[in-house]
Amino acid sequence: MQKILAIAWLTWKAAIRFRLFAVIAVLLVLAVVGLPLIVKDDGTANGFTQIILTYTLSAVTTLLGISTLWLSCGTLARDIEECQIQVIATKPIARWQIWLGKWLGIASLNAVLLILAGSCIYGLLQWRASKLPAQEQADLRSQVMVARGTAKEQNYDAEIDAETQQVLQNRLKQSPVTTADIAEVRKQIREQVKADFQLVPPGYTREWKINLGSAIGYLQNKPLQLRIKFNAANHSPSGTYMGAWQIGDQNSSNVVQIAQASLTPDNFHEFLIPPNLFKSNGELDIVFLNANDTALLFPLEDGMEVLYPESSFTVNYIRALGIIFCWLVLLSAIGLMAASFLSFPVATFFSLALLAVAFSSDTLAEAIDTGGGPVTTHSLNDLIMTPVYAGLLYLVNLAESFSPIDAVSTGQSIPWSELGAAFGQIILLLGGIFALIGIILFNRRELARAQNQ
Repeated sequence: MQKILAIAWLTWKAAIRFRLFAVIAVLLVLAVVGLPLIVKDDGTANGFTQIILTYTLSAVTTLLGISTLWLSCGTLARDIEECQIQVIATKPIARWQIWLGKWLGIASLNAVLLILAGSCIYGLLQWRASKLPAQEQADLRSQVMVARGTAKEQNYDAEIDAETQQVLQNRLKQSPVTTADIAEVRKQIREQVKADFQLVPPGYTREWKINLGSAIGYLQNKPLQLRIKFNAANHSPSGTYMGAWQIGDQNSSNVVQIAQASLTPDNFHEFLIPPNLFKSNGELDIVFLNANDTALLFPLEDGMEVLYPESSFTVNYIRALGIIFCWLVLLSAIGLMAASFLSFPVATFFSLALLAVAFSSDTLAEAIDTGGGPVTTHSLNDLIMTPVYAGLLYLVNLAESFSPIDAVSTGQSIPWSELGAAFGQIILLLGGIFALIGIILFNRRELARAQNQ
């Protein structure tokens, strides 16, 4: 471990010698201070705070991501090309220790820079919040600067899949289709079946039963928030829609009526729920009456959510930075892996190409859904590449499945379990794969020939 730490310290000295640390630190501070001055918000305290969190954290992640790739590609590739690595390799130190030492050095450098930028953002938020009137501060700390857990209705995927299969079998008996078309037909049927679970026709009601689980142990006498989102089948002249809500146990007096008007579609709306409306088993009943002349659709994924206080904003913010740090550690592993067998410019290009693949996850998903080409024509290349796309998409989703910036900017809780999953999936699994490949390639590289390549 002492040898690895020595290499990590040499990586730090190189970053300081090339003034990379100072330049990135200044850019991060400028991004944190400057972005809130040039980005417009909706004029509310909540909107301004969300803008600060979203844009500043995104800018910090982008700057650190670019600098991480540049440094990780350059610190190893340049050492090899300029024959500096030969001096180290002749010492009683294994090449895998050199590789891990540089990885640790870049990771610790990112940790310090991320703590610096994160502290500036946190201090700016607290300072701006302290200047607000008392009521706005209360609203801000109950909706944005908080960590709210989310409770949703039960998952209906099993019921939807079962009904989809039944409808598909009946349709195939009436009008058979080719094998190549079955996947597309099943997809269309599933969307139709799913719509039945989400749709509330005009004049009808829809009931949700949301279980708060073990959270009811500390939610006594605490108000909750209802977070809704809906789509409208037809456009309203006013652009808004009305509805009535009944929340609480329908078979007792512990129920409250809420009338909501002027709600716009395709947007999230939140309103307070009085405390202690849930049953003893932690179940909260919610009934909605569609008072419009058009059907409304509440998406199963995020159409109806109950938000409850889970922890403090500070703890949630630290967990968000922890996930961002996991991304940066993965980027450093990718850059070092590329530099293990490529020159500095080519390693940088190769790393950026991998990032382009990661950002093309929607394209990969579409290619998988269509089998690599049109539904009716599947070539041998499609049959080979579709599993490859599926494997790439699986690996990409391991890192992309976390949204710490969106969560922390909307006051949604990031559980410790999610941070642990991010560490396991992003650093241990993905980072470990790139580290293993990089170490193997670095061990097999002939360093004495590097200056002639």
